[in-house]
Amino acid sequence: MTGDLDRSRPIWRQVAAIVEARVADGTYQPGSRVPGIVELSAEFNIAASTAQKALSHLRTTGVVRTELGLGTFVADK
Repeated sequence: MTGDLDRSRPIWRQVAAIVEARVADGTYQPGSRVPGIVELSAEFNIAASTAQKALSHLRTTGVVRTELGLGTFVADK
């Protein structure tokens, strides 16, 4: 999947867009768990801080919600 990332643009924005697209197309259903920092880091071969920034953006925009100790989930619309 890393081949799909354009290293000339912010990586965290691209990862956030990919996760958001997966939510939109139903890959991640409302209420289902989305990959966390470790999983995103491994899938996209990115730093944990980059994955954290992508998830933080998705939280801020209301795409996902985080439950402390449980994980990150697709927000109910």
